[in-house]
Amino acid sequence: MRRAFLALLAALPLGALAAEAAAPATPMANSGITGQLAQLLLGLLLVVGLIFLLAWLLRRVQQIAPRGGQVIKIVASQALGPRDRLVLVEVGGEQILLGLNAGRITPLHVLAEPVAMPAGEPASAEFAQHLAKLLGREQKGKS
Repeated sequence: MRRAFLALLAALPLGALAAEAAAPATPMANSGITGQLAQLLLGLLLVVGLIFLLAWLLRRVQQIAPRGGQVIKIVASQALGPRDRLVLVEVGGEQILLGLNAGRITPLHVLAEPVAMPAGEPASAEFAQHLAKLLGREQKGKS
């Protein structure tokens, strides 16, 4: 009797689950996939929109912050290698030449007379020239 009861209990959940799983699977298959796809696209659009909103807010907050109050200004920078640079920094009216490499900043020289940068010329003019060369080559290659 006990074995029959256990066999009946073991058979009931499997039979009920099998009948329940077989019946609603076909009508909901098409609408379920469409609904899930729509929900996925809506979630994706929401996340991408949130990213753009946060980027816009970050730009607005950075524009509001005063930039004229910076004490340290980078006057010029020159790459020496893939990980090495020379940087001319102005701090409190004094200019300091720094050597930057992987994990180290070394003060090389404190300039007695500040180096005057021309107002119309950006500090990274070589980058603009290099970019113009690359774009010129790319346009020639396309024609």
